[in-house]
Amino acid sequence: MTTIAFIRHGVTNWNLERRAQGQSNIPLNEEGILQAKAVGRRFEGEKWDAIYTSDLSRAKTTAEELGKVLQLEVTGDERLREVSFGDIEGTLEDERVERWGPNWKDLNLNIEKTEEVYKRAQSFMDEIRNRHEGQKVIVVSHGAFLNDLFKLLLGDQFEHCRLDNTSISIVEFLEDQCEMKLLNCSTHLSEIGEKEA
Repeated sequence: MTTIAFIRHGVTNWNLERRAQGQSNIPLNEEGILQAKAVGRRFEGEKWDAIYTSDLSRAKTTAEELGKVLQLEVTGDERLREVSFGDIEGTLEDERVERWGPNWKDLNLNIEKTEEVYKRAQSFMDEIRNRHEGQKVIVVSHGAFLNDLFKLLLGDQFEHCRLDNTSISIVEFLEDQCEMKLLNCSTHLSEIGEKEA
């Protein structure tokens, strides 16, 4: 059995502003760094075999905190980047409506197509499952990308959801079967106040 823990990166200022981030390389803010440390602590004492991360800094910084705890090298992979939001990156919803009208979602604004996201997600998953068969792997990535990845893996068993920053979702693979064992768990964040006080 192969186990993969998928983690969304810690929070950024653009997350808090609800600004479309996409592949813009926005760093974690102070709260995001605390979240990354908290998710790292959650894995203390556990045995994992590898950590992979999107090469965007918000994911990479999150992954590096896990690497410190687990004493593992972190491997960057651009296939794990967030969905590209094209022309809307850096904008707020009201700015998009002002610029392109209320039906902006129906326009071609160079947003990466789901089929393209599936292609890079499938490529990554095939490689990881071959390389780490029977092992436990951590993957740090982004909300929209992980939603598409889970849909690709689980089909109708999965409904898109808003993944919390540094939430953990665990999928187990046994031969051609995969099962979601944990989805969007962020209980570790409740400890930030007492640990960092």
